[in-house]
Amino acid sequence: MSKGILLVNLGSPDSPEPKDVKKYLGEFLMDGRVIDFPKWLRAILVKGIILNTRPKASAKAYKKIWWDEGSPLIVLSERLTEALRQKVDLPIALAMRYGNPSMERGLRELSEQGVDEVFVIPLYPQFAMATTETILVLAQELIESKFPHLKMSSLPAFYNRPEYIEVLAHSLREQIKENPPDHLLFSYHGVPERHIRKSDITKSHCKIDGNCCVTSSPAHEFCYRHQCKEVTRLVAKKLNLEEGTFSTSFQSRLGFDPWLQPYTDRTIERFAKEGLKRMAVATPAFVSDCLETLEEIAMEGEELFHEAGGESFSTLSCLNTESQWVELLAYWIDNWASSENPFA
Repeated sequence: MSKGILLVNLGSPDSPEPKDVKKYLGEFLMDGRVIDFPKWLRAILVKGIILNTRPKASAKAYKKIWWDEGSPLIVLSERLTEALRQKVDLPIALAMRYGNPSMERGLRELSEQGVDEVFVIPLYPQFAMATTETILVLAQELIESKFPHLKMSSLPAFYNRPEYIEVLAHSLREQIKENPPDHLLFSYHGVPERHIRKSDITKSHCKIDGNCCVTSSPAHEFCYRHQCKEVTRLVAKKLNLEEGTFSTSFQSRLGFDPWLQPYTDRTIERFAKEGLKRMAVATPAFVSDCLETLEEIAMEGEELFHEAGGESFSTLSCLNTESQWVELLAYWIDNWASSENPFA
């Protein structure tokens, strides 16, 4: 069989103009795995309320971080794809779950190159309904409806793979060695608490308390909260961080339902008010810098920290196109291409 790779990231508006932001947000927020309400209620909420208020504010945020080449997320993903093409002797296409280039376009690009077995790589270390799951579901739907000759497999969540932890820890170590912080905050994109319970295959383990994430369970295979906490624990161990000098928080909440806590903005503010002077923030839910890292943390987060009395604030870059990250992805792809089930 002829094999090919589909890299998939979240996506971005085509431009930072309100009309393009509105189109992008409409596609994103109408996904039932992002806002998991009944479709009629989701439509009222998204089309009747959010899309009438949020696009202008989001457009202002995108304009702050937009590059001459385009959206940072798209540009960085394109650079990653090109770097991989130099390492891997297989067709590689890039797609976004929302916006352009679409997943349909990516699959078509591979199909036109003669690919009949595709390895889908969701560019998210942790599993979540609103990231990995929605990518794989859409990929399967597209293959069944438009590319029935394609056979699909995918890279599982890699949050705890030792080789990934090594690469991530190395990246963070290099970024903080010249200006070591008093506290390293690991900030992950938030999700509603109900997503954690919905993803619980045991239907009973995930209580979102102090114990469930550290008590062994089959539920952890699909538990975003556990997987985020594990990244923090494993990286902190690799960096030899002392207890109390690092913590986990969750950013980017939307609406009024309970989301995973503690919230990043309140955590940043609290540490500064308690007298912390030097803070660094890592964002390991993302592999590419984007609005949530470049604006929400690096701009809004830093402003919060300084206003509350903090002095030194640094946002640590995502893996982006770091050579060790490219090498690791190439290694995983080569393993897949040469083995029946290398990630079992």
